[in-house]
Amino acid sequence: MLKSLYTRLALGLFVLLVAVGLVYTFISTVSLREYNASVNQELNRNLARDLVSDRNLVDEGRLDEKALKALFSLYMTINPSIEIYLLDMDGKILAYSADPDKIKRNAVSLEPVQKLLADETAYPVLGDDPRSHDRRKVFSVTPVPSAANPEGYLYVVLRGEEYDSAEMMAREGHFISMSAWAVAVSLLFGMFAGLAVFRLMTRRLTRLTRIVEQFESADLAIDQAPRWRDQRSGSRDEIDYLGMTFDRMADRIAYQIDQLREKDTLRRRLIAQVSHDLRTPLASIQGYVESLRIKRADLSIEQQERFLDIALNEGRRLSHLVDELFELAALEAREKQPQPEPFAPGDLVHDVAQKHTPEADKKHVTLAVSGDLQLPLAYGDLGMTERVLDNLIRNALDYSPQGGTIALALTASEDELRVTVADDGPGIAENDLPHVFDPLYRGDQQDSPGHAGLGLAIARRIMDMQGGSVAVSNRDPHGAVFEIRLPLRSAETVRK
Repeated sequence: MLKSLYTRLALGLFVLLVAVGLVYTFISTVSLREYNASVNQELNRNLARDLVSDRNLVDEGRLDEKALKALFSLYMTINPSIEIYLLDMDGKILAYSADPDKIKRNAVSLEPVQKLLADETAYPVLGDDPRSHDRRKVFSVTPVPSAANPEGYLYVVLRGEEYDSAEMMAREGHFISMSAWAVAVSLLFGMFAGLAVFRLMTRRLTRLTRIVEQFESADLAIDQAPRWRDQRSGSRDEIDYLGMTFDRMADRIAYQIDQLREKDTLRRRLIAQVSHDLRTPLASIQGYVESLRIKRADLSIEQQERFLDIALNEGRRLSHLVDELFELAALEAREKQPQPEPFAPGDLVHDVAQKHTPEADKKHVTLAVSGDLQLPLAYGDLGMTERVLDNLIRNALDYSPQGGTIALALTASEDELRVTVADDGPGIAENDLPHVFDPLYRGDQQDSPGHAGLGLAIARRIMDMQGGSVAVSNRDPHGAVFEIRLPLRSAETVRK
């Protein structure tokens, strides 16, 4: 329970309110004390002057010592909250009304005295308290016997020890009780109000947490798990942004899981097809070799040669399939990385066409190259691009009829090179077009050649790795067209 966000927020609010209450109490106490001091000093700023005047402390221009002692005795009885001191011109205490055992100073600083006499409105002005070594209090002061002929000062501490004792008792009693109740009520109100606000604020976050938990436990039905967009309100804050981000993440995870399922299905099918395609030539080789071993004496030289040729061709087909499997695995594992460089596309296409011309002549198929052979330099891996063209031309030769033509055409746009390989074969069924680049894919229809090898899958992987693409379409009236695209050198320079 203590680990929940709501509980932590509540605990944080409680600590914050307690801290605010303590700070408020401290500030209120200090402010109230200063306010009372200012009011007290304002109300009694002429007290010292009035005492001198009303009690006839000055007689014939001199301070009356007997009247001063009577004043001390009188005010000790009728107003114990004040303390009266007689100072000389240096601030030394000459006489006082307080208990002699409690006097801690022999003199007081005259700086606050001069400040108050110079500006009687500059309150509160705190002066030294003779009953303490460090305490300062508000006071009233007047020169004696007169301001014109000062011989000393009548220094009246307005909040004496008796006042401090009474104030302490009141503070410990009624004032503290009232303040404690006020602070407690304020804290409780703030606490409940804050908890209500936090509940409203964290309600949507709790709902998002439940959605995440349901998504986590959805397992195989993850694409059907609830989403934040199905329960979102009209708010557009950080929680809503977090919920929408979770939706995007959940959709991406669901998509990736679907991709993994599809790849797993393809992997299983690939293993089954590879097993079949490997078993076929192996069975053929094994059959012909066993026939030679058993019937060698009964076979003519020509029959033995034919059996060996068939076994050799099946061995070559098996070796070619294994090589393609290793090549595709290396490309998928990124063990082979392209090394892009500028190259002349016209020279590459011409060289590849020349390389396959003998094989085309044997099948009575014409290889025709068209387009501008002086195109700008393309940017890609020369060897890998040649491998792609080899696969496309070999695939076209497999499905081109005798007397047919394989057309290689070069074109370029502003930023990419296009090379097409078109044949006169039967074309590809529309249902098979999206899958011709899948490894070992076979067309469902009997009249569709499909493909049973890995050459086209290797071609697509190579083009993807070097930032290009390969596509296929049917041509009118029949035949298939494969197109590869690569960036031109100028376009690649701009992108960098």
